[in-house]
Amino acid sequence: MKTTISKWGNSLALRIPHGLAADAALQEGSEVDVRVEDGCLIAARIDDLPALLALITSENVHGDAFAANPQGNEVL
Repeated sequence: MKTTISKWGNSLALRIPHGLAADAALQEGSEVDVRVEDGCLIAARIDDLPALLALITSENVHGDAFAANPQGNEVL
């Protein structure tokens, strides 16, 4: 998607289109880490644990990772 860098005071601003913001779960007030890697501008969402846990639903929760009975030294 193509967008334009704008002037915002003495800084530059990048407008994030609604569709991209929704896909990245960004909203007004979201914190992002902005950095340059190999000449590319990277903006990564910063999440805290309560916000991540709030995204878990019965439809996207994973099953048990270790459903087998304890074996070997795991058995006390």
